[in-house]
Amino acid sequence: MKRIGVLIEQNDGVVRKTSLGVLAAARHFTNGEVFALLMAPDREPCRETLRRHGSDWIVSITTAEEDLASLPEEQAASIAWAVQHCELQVLLGSSGQVGRDLLARVASLKNAPLILDCLHLDLEAGMVRKSHFSSRTTATMKLNGMPWIIGIRPNVFTERSDPRAGKIIELKPEIPFRRRMVIREIRQGGTEGPDVSEAEIIISGGRGLGSAENFRILRDCASKLGAAVGASRAAVDAGYAPHALQVGQTGKTVSPKLYIACGISGSVQHFAGMKTSKVIVGINKDKDAPIFQKCDYGLLGDLFEVVPALTKELDSKTIQDRSSDDPVKNSS
Repeated sequence: MKRIGVLIEQNDGVVRKTSLGVLAAARHFTNGEVFALLMAPDREPCRETLRRHGSDWIVSITTAEEDLASLPEEQAASIAWAVQHCELQVLLGSSGQVGRDLLARVASLKNAPLILDCLHLDLEAGMVRKSHFSSRTTATMKLNGMPWIIGIRPNVFTERSDPRAGKIIELKPEIPFRRRMVIREIRQGGTEGPDVSEAEIIISGGRGLGSAENFRILRDCASKLGAAVGASRAAVDAGYAPHALQVGQTGKTVSPKLYIACGISGSVQHFAGMKTSKVIVGINKDKDAPIFQKCDYGLLGDLFEVVPALTKELDSKTIQDRSSDDPVKNSS
């Protein structure tokens, strides 16, 4: 029976959905004990969330440094120390921006095998499947040595309720603090709305938007859908959107329930970042655009007509729903 560690990411005491997905994967692919590694400061609501989603143990890691997140080297050393202390055989995390950095640092410190962007696990057999060559192929790989450090592609596994005891283990790692690298500030690049890497619905724009101002069309629609706004590399390179919104091989990998590509041709590089979306909708006025060969639903038309019409229809539906819920009107 393996002891599985899950690296938990949080924002202001709220566990990120991608981490809950990793917890679900840990529970699904092993009968062993699952340890949620939680960096301070953690809060009771955060712990309760982890208990509801399959954590047998919650390892609360505290140090003399109050803001360990600003010290990536010390943070990785603390996690590596916890892996050793808890005798973990596997450490799982999300292959997002934070997870990639920390998992790689931990693997280096432990001289352990590291595999990122995993799509499927067989922890009992030590086998994993991951994407290769811009997701054109997948490779099944066998892991040797312990511990295994594995990064799971964000949103491949969705959160699920699996209540467990979630007993608390308080750890204070015995590591030196050299402070060779300190993160002073993280700028989001003026992004608004939900995080594109965690959103269930994404509406993305490409070069066809023509300008940064025209991304307002997508933001208006996203606000009605409860969606995040994404962008292709072409749109980012043209200055239409910040890099934080970029979806694709050189941007973020996403797996929403619905992905709407507006004015995006559908290059291999972009498709690599969103091909695991449950439903893909393509909107383009070029009938030969590659996106129409890859999407579930295609709409041949001008996005400047289609998207505003969709927004108007969604707005109209919202008004109707509010009206039907109005007790005054319903009683008259």
